[in-house]
Amino acid sequence: MTRISRAFEDRKALVTYITAGDPDLETTAFLMRLLDECGVDILEVGIPFSDPLADGPVIQRAGQRALQGGTTLKRILDMLKSLKGELKAPLVLMGYMNNIIAYGAEAFARDAAAAGVEGVIVPDLPFHQCDEVAGALRSQGVEFILMVTPNSTDERIKAIADRASGFLYCVSLLGVTGNEEKGSAPLENYIGRLRGFTDLPLAVGFGVSTPERARAAARAADGVIVGSALINRLEPCGADRECLRASATEFIGAFRAAVDSAG
Repeated sequence: MTRISRAFEDRKALVTYITAGDPDLETTAFLMRLLDECGVDILEVGIPFSDPLADGPVIQRAGQRALQGGTTLKRILDMLKSLKGELKAPLVLMGYMNNIIAYGAEAFARDAAAAGVEGVIVPDLPFHQCDEVAGALRSQGVEFILMVTPNSTDERIKAIADRASGFLYCVSLLGVTGNEEKGSAPLENYIGRLRGFTDLPLAVGFGVSTPERARAAARAADGVIVGSALINRLEPCGADRECLRASATEFIGAFRAAVDSAG
C-alpha cells in the first residue's frame, strides 16, 4: 500500500490544493509545512500555467501571480526536493500537459520522484492518450491520478478506473474549480456509481467551498479536495506569515472538523 492509499485508510482524507509560487516559492514551502502541521492528509501542489482550462478565477489569479514571480517547473521541483523527508503528508503535483512536454515526460517523472512527489494529476491529458506519461511516472514509483466527471459514461469510467492509481479524483460539478453556479451532482448516487468500477479511494473536488459542503462530500466519498476556497482565504495575506498562519490554521481546523464529523 502506498502512502497516498494509506492517507484514506484511518479517516476521511482532507486534501488541500495550493499553487506553487503564489506569491513566491519560499512562501509555498512555509505553507506546505503549515498545512502538514494542521493535519492535512495529502498536499496537492499546482504547477502554474498561462491557460489553465480546468481552473476558475481564484486559481487563475494565483497562477498569474506565480508566473509573474518567475516560478518554473524546475524551481518547483527544487523547492519540493528541499522539503523531502520533512512532511508527513504525501505530495501530489497537478499540472497541465504543456509543462510536462516542455520538461520531457521521462525527465519530469525522474525529477518529480527525486523531489518526493508521490502522485501526479494532469487534467488536460485525455485518459486514452496517457500511457506514455503514466508509464514514465509509474516506472519511478509515482502514482498517476485520473479525474472523472458526473457525466462520464459507464464505459469511460471503467477505462479511467483501469488506468488510474492512488485515488480517483471525482469532479463534483460540470465547470471549473471554485464554481458553484452549475450545482453539484447528487453525490451519493454519483459516488455509489463510481464504486461499481473501482476499489480506489474516491476524493471529491471542485466546489467544496465550505465546511458544510466538505462534510456532505465526505459522507459520500473517502475524502475531499479543497483548493479555491483555501487560496481565496489566504490571498489577502500575500507573504505575511503571521497572517497566513492564523488564516490557514482557522480554515483547516474548520474543514478538518467537518470532514472528521462525517467519518
